[in-house]
Amino acid sequence: MKRKIFAALLTGTMLIAGLSTTVFADGEKTFVYGTTGYSEEMGDAGLNPHDNYSGWSALRYGVGETLFKYNDNMEVEPWLATDYEFVDDTTVKITLRDGVKFSSGRTMDAEAVKECLEDMIAVHDRAPYDLKIDHIEADDLTLTIYTTEPCPAIINYLGDPYGAIIDMDYGIQGEGGSANVAGTGPYIAEKVTPTQIDLVKNEDYWGGEVNVDKVTVKSFADGSALTAALQTGDIQGTYGLQYDNYSLFDGNPDYTINSCATSRCFFGQFNMDSEIVQDQNVRKAIEMGIDKEGFCSVIMEGRGIPAKGAFPSSFTYGNDAVETVSYDPEEAKKLLEESGWTDTDGDGYVDKDGQKLTINWLTYPTRLEQPKLAEYAQATLKDIGIDVSVNNTSDHRTYAENGEFDVYVSSLTTAPTGDPEYFFSSTVTGSKNYGNYQNDEVTRLTDQLHQTFDTEERGKLAVELQQKILDDDAYFFVSHLNMGIVTKANVTGMAAHPCDYYEITADLDVQ
Repeated sequence: MKRKIFAALLTGTMLIAGLSTTVFADGEKTFVYGTTGYSEEMGDAGLNPHDNYSGWSALRYGVGETLFKYNDNMEVEPWLATDYEFVDDTTVKITLRDGVKFSSGRTMDAEAVKECLEDMIAVHDRAPYDLKIDHIEADDLTLTIYTTEPCPAIINYLGDPYGAIIDMDYGIQGEGGSANVAGTGPYIAEKVTPTQIDLVKNEDYWGGEVNVDKVTVKSFADGSALTAALQTGDIQGTYGLQYDNYSLFDGNPDYTINSCATSRCFFGQFNMDSEIVQDQNVRKAIEMGIDKEGFCSVIMEGRGIPAKGAFPSSFTYGNDAVETVSYDPEEAKKLLEESGWTDTDGDGYVDKDGQKLTINWLTYPTRLEQPKLAEYAQATLKDIGIDVSVNNTSDHRTYAENGEFDVYVSSLTTAPTGDPEYFFSSTVTGSKNYGNYQNDEVTRLTDQLHQTFDTEERGKLAVELQQKILDDDAYFFVSHLNMGIVTKANVTGMAAHPCDYYEITADLDVQ
């Protein structure tokens, strides 16, 4: 939908108590947002929710909305839907909200939602497995979804960002990191590139008044540049500050820090096809040689929480429910020695048959914590005689898919739908299992989880699954993220959320 062209004439800039406030001739409110969470290497550039993880960007930046959303306790609530009912184990009837329009001007009804969901399951890499949709029927504001098998978590999955409802008549404008869509959210994207999104308020937003007229989202790959931009006033808010930079804003009355514990987890998966780490003693020694407490307290300056498993302690099936090895350098050395790895030449690194124990540690730079974790692990693993060769690259996905690593460390929101199934179906038995880990019992339990309706039983299965992959030393979990959004003090309506989605909303305001 066309919108008025915003005046570009800057009539004055006022610096008041360190706050940068821009005044435009027509009194429009603007907001510039900097983030390290938007980029092609993150897989979320562009706004097409049916492409990789770009649905995250559609939701984060106020363009798209889903049928259901998650509250602060990660419980499912209606959003574009108003109600749902399981007719039977393979049929769910959803009532849609009346009076919603896409930014294209088209009314959102069941037929429009059906078209969107059908395109999603036709082209998306994860949605078909998650949702198990067989076919969909549309009748005015009633959407009926039939699944090929029981899918107890379907309502949770319909809140996943890939489920953002877009107008398929409008289609996908542009490709990849420049893709634009017509959603139902408070903002409309006028221009989309892999490094910047220009947004204007949706005058016809169904959810009420939108406070800010124009929003610019800028991608930053360098944490120092992001911090500097906030200090100089080039941006008014940010997500993804380096942890050693929070102290620059904490306690400063010119800024507001809003934090929230999330299920985003920094974790490693071993390449089970790698000759070196096929030895379970080596895998366990690596785990024992990483000081999680030190990393969270010293490197992340308290903005990380040491992890045992995939989920934080706020979940009933989280950290407190599982057991794993602790930081124990001496025991790690013993395990290496059991497998014949000793320092025979006195260079500080263990070796066997003339080969130094070197592991290839794959990670990427856009999550600023991950290169820091690589450096930290490099230092602590050296103490037990393991040499760590770090490949910190934006092309990490290619290396991961080709199995060119011993340890691949990434980050993931492990329960983005408030349900444990996602982590196992995507990363343990699904397409993100880059380490080619195989365990028939884990596969069976994941399938059982997918078909279990009882919430308590789903939690028990999540605990059992975590314990099995921990006992196999196939994955190790280092830290859960304490997410922070930092804004100028005159910015309101931005709050960190446990699911790591909803950032720019209609509540955003600049005083």
